Amino acid sequence: MKKRYVYYCNLCILMAISLLFFGVCHSGFNQSTGESKSQLSMSECRLIKHELGESCVPLNPQRIIVAEQITLEPLIALGLKPIGIPDASFVASKASFLKSQIAGITYIGKEDQLNLEKVLKLHPDLIISLYDINLETYRLFSQIAPTVKFKYVHDRWQESFRQIAEVLNKAEQAEKLLNQYEQRLIKLRTALDNHLNKLEVSVGRFHGGVQLPEFRSQFSFPVSILKEAGIAMPNAQRRLVKNPDDTLVILNLERIDLLDADVLFVAVDPGARELFQKYQKTRLWQTLNVVKNQRVYTVDSSYWIFGSILSANAILDDLFKYLN
Repeated sequence: MKKRYVYYCNLCILMAISLLFFGVCHSGFNQSTGESKSQLSMSECRLIKHELGESCVPLNPQRIIVAEQITLEPLIALGLKPIGIPDASFVASKASFLKSQIAGITYIGKEDQLNLEKVLKLHPDLIISLYDINLETYRLFSQIAPTVKFKYVHDRWQESFRQIAEVLNKAEQAEKLLNQYEQRLIKLRTALDNHLNKLEVSVGRFHGGVQLPEFRSQFSFPVSILKEAGIAMPNAQRRLVKNPDDTLVILNLERIDLLDADVLFVAVDPGARELFQKYQKTRLWQTLNVVKNQRVYTVDSSYWIFGSILSANAILDDLFKYLN
């Protein structure tokens, strides 16, 4: 019943938006991609190709909305502040480590249930997405403002960072930030030189939605950063995952042994703290070598699970802190 209500609400909003823009959008609506033709002249915008079509993006957008928190990071890193962001659905909010950098930004619902009325009232001149929006939502957004959608690949997050920087005319600044990140990786590898060939690190997560623990695969965001730093994951985990689209493996209590390693980083979602405490009291958890050796570190799921340049640097901070 709730889903049907949301559907009809979205339908009504779409009709209202369509009526609002009917007399303004001189070229109409492209039915093949769901894209609204830009109201800007070609001298005022650039045509950007992306995953769901083409959009004429303002040369200097001032009122940017991001469709998920993972898209927030590139903007903040590049010195821009969006006017609207959604709140996180399961992992901790990026506000937990971005803090004052995102103070005053309007929230537009949850990542999995964006509030289209709030989006419309903010009068954005650009909407950017890396992850959540589908074709239907893209069509809705494109009638509000030029909308671009790029694909986010966990272990190739640098690509989407560069794509967003290109849209915002910040490509040079993005390369500078990525070069600084590479220099930090070199420093970490140098600091861990005597341990790199011996050290196996596992990244686990206690999920607020599934209510089961998991480990992050070699194709995930955090483990890709470990790999760049020259740090190996347990072979038992690697052998279980062959598909690049599989970034995690969900575990039941009987397979909790797969989390074992020399070091275990555990990202605990806000809704999974009690679950983590329960597992810590079990006999199987207590038999893990990493637990016996007291090398389990609880870390912030807001940047250890999904992210971009800012989360990557925050993970490096933790690696310097706990492994050095």
